Amino acid sequence: MDITIRKITVSDLHELQEIGIRTFEETFASENSEEDMKKYLENSFASEKMKAELADKNSEFYFALFKGKAIGYLKVNSGQSQTEIKSEDAMEIERIYVLKEFHDKKAGQVLFDKAIEIARVNNMKYVWLGVWEENHRAIRFYEKNGFVAFDKHIFKLGNDKQTDIMMKLKLD
Repeated sequence: MDITIRKITVSDLHELQEIGIRTFEETFASENSEEDMKKYLENSFASEKMKAELADKNSEFYFALFKGKAIGYLKVNSGQSQTEIKSEDAMEIERIYVLKEFHDKKAGQVLFDKAIEIARVNNMKYVWLGVWEENHRAIRFYEKNGFVAFDKHIFKLGNDKQTDIMMKLKLD
């Protein structure tokens, strides 16, 4: 299985919106109300919001490609673009999402490895992220990759307040 990585630019906006919405729905629709999902997706993947995120010099997006087709994506943030911890020596993995049909192809690991590579190139001391406490598959993935829980925070999905476990990985 050859998964390749390609940096996403503003010209990829529509493809990013499509894969972002599809992967989020596949991952969370069954555990959330249709109303909350609709509200979250409309806000999070709105064209103007996504264009601003793509133009942010402290955020980077990458596609995971299989046979040239986007099957997942990564978003990382540094500096003031991090959603919570604003440390200059930390990087946030805000999103790693892969289409369900490709979960067994190691695309998530390839995207994760890209994130760690970016953090190391930029001399980050640690990488952190927030993961929904009910997303046991993702929690196991991050633990397997050396992350440890250090805090919790509230993530709003539509009108629903959910708890994210905050995890970090110290880099040597």
